Amino acid sequence: MKLGVLCSGGKDSWFACHLAMQKEEVACLISVRSKNEESYMFHTPDTHLVPLQAEAAGLPLVTVETEGIEEAELRDLSRAITLAVEQYGIEGVVTGALLSVYQATRVQRICRDLGLWCFNPLWYTDPELYMKELITTGFRAIITGVFAAPFSADWLGKEIDRKALSGLQQYVRSHRITLTGEGGEYETLVLDAPIFTKRIVVLESEKEYANFRGFLRVKRAVLEAK
Repeated sequence: MKLGVLCSGGKDSWFACHLAMQKEEVACLISVRSKNEESYMFHTPDTHLVPLQAEAAGLPLVTVETEGIEEAELRDLSRAITLAVEQYGIEGVVTGALLSVYQATRVQRICRDLGLWCFNPLWYTDPELYMKELITTGFRAIITGVFAAPFSADWLGKEIDRKALSGLQQYVRSHRITLTGEGGEYETLVLDAPIFTKRIVVLESEKEYANFRGFLRVKRAVLEAK
């Protein structure tokens, strides 16, 4: 079955892509770039780097922009998926949803209306096992957004490795965050993955941070050989 993967640039969408490629044909990536950083539906930090990721993975990319207005942005997602059907003949859509009923049900509804399958390979997966597998299988993801206490500015740009995972596990116990960030506590950017033939190197970035909310703005990045 030909699949299109909804790709935000973060760890969950890329790990879902990784799983989908083991069983089916991933025909393209689908990216919706929201102009609204408060989007209910879409990851927003550093989505301009998804084309670089697509190149690293050797996958074609369908990109649509949205103003990010609640519910109206779903029409833009439907338009992006329709383009993927027309250009690459996809028969189903893959998401990286873990817990968000809001996101999962809306993608499922769009897929149903378009006559497509909807796959959520990470749905309700064990967060501890997932995060450990993310690290051991060779994914390199950095934190590009934080949106909850007790995250400090030091977390911006930090790679999710075993040490960072230990810190996140502590926050789960002390502040009841979701380990995977599915509650909106943090966002990530994948720099390398098993399915990448090249890795992304960040050359220039800047941090914006205040009151437990911040972004790592990547200004310049390139691909380099692995």
